[in-house]
Amino acid sequence: MKKKSIKRKSVSKKIAIPDCKRFSGYKPCFPGTTCYKKCVDPNPIGKKILIVNLDAMGAVLQTTAMLPAIKRKYPKSHISWITLKNAYRLLDNNSFIDEVFVWEPENWLVLQQMDFDIVYSVDKTKRACAFVNTLNAKEKIGFGVNKHGQIVPFNTEANYFYLLGLDDDLKFKKNTKVGTQIVQEAMKLKFVRDEYVLNLSEEEKKYCEWYKNENKFINGDLVVGFNTGCSYLYPNKKMTIDQHVQIINELYGFPGIRLVLVGGPEDTERNAEIARRVGDKVLNTPTTEGVRRGICYENICDIIITGDSFGMHVGIALKKFVITWFGLSCWSEIDLYDRGFKLIPEGLHCAPCWKKECPYNLECIQMIDVKKIVSEVKRIAGIRSDIFINAIR
Repeated sequence: MKKKSIKRKSVSKKIAIPDCKRFSGYKPCFPGTTCYKKCVDPNPIGKKILIVNLDAMGAVLQTTAMLPAIKRKYPKSHISWITLKNAYRLLDNNSFIDEVFVWEPENWLVLQQMDFDIVYSVDKTKRACAFVNTLNAKEKIGFGVNKHGQIVPFNTEANYFYLLGLDDDLKFKKNTKVGTQIVQEAMKLKFVRDEYVLNLSEEEKKYCEWYKNENKFINGDLVVGFNTGCSYLYPNKKMTIDQHVQIINELYGFPGIRLVLVGGPEDTERNAEIARRVGDKVLNTPTTEGVRRGICYENICDIIITGDSFGMHVGIALKKFVITWFGLSCWSEIDLYDRGFKLIPEGLHCAPCWKKECPYNLECIQMIDVKKIVSEVKRIAGIRSDIFINAIR
């Protein structure tokens, strides 16, 4: 007699995926735990947010000022950020950010499979905007592209930021808003003048102290840093080598002042030439050790003398006293947070212009008030010396 086959019912239990920021689905959040059964330290995801901000390292630093506003608006939230490889290290040690993605194909694939509550699209560039169009989000704020490949605003709040790029009269003459305000209002956030967010690790702080000791910095000295260069994209943002040499010569020997050169790889030859011309009047810090070490060298300074460049934004982020000059770029968009002053080419009809080549023999650079820079540094050094002397009495 033929036996009847017994069909067994297969039982499969669906795994409950924890609503927790730490859970990756790859390994336990903590060694020896089975968090998919019971979360030992819940940290709910909340609003799932992505910031797309790729271009210009200084702009990335400036955009970090909107992170506190996001957290005030969405206290329970998971914030991710995608940016270029040269900029992602600027987001190290940032307690507002849960995850940083480097701009590369494998990360595009990951982000395109995720669902977000909000995507903040900050850049007005075709590649960033086109990428944002491919993402799954309940709300997209900022900028995307239309079917003709034209950059367009997603929301009416972004219209002012959008028009700044299309209307020279608005951007160069009428606008009085700083860049942080422009961005945050475009992103539908309440602007309250938050600072940039740039944090050093404990190792980096110790390195700064070690470097100062190694180079025999005296406690109480005013350390003046010269950020001498700028990006290759706009080469006319920098002072001449002669101007730097003049300032260094006039400051050298003033009591309580120590002078250093800072910059990135593009400034290596320029800084070497300045150092050759002034000798041991200035300490020439390394320029090729990576962005985080470059930030450390700026961090040892109290004052940063700079053009409108990434180095200027680092100085602002580190809460240094920043002396900065302008010519081709828009000084109204930079907030020094009441720590420093701007040298503006008053009465110059062509400034600002945002031109890569100057037809007027760089008048704006020639107009930089070198004497004012020197006198202001000496004034601050005098105040610092008085405070230090009174403190040790």
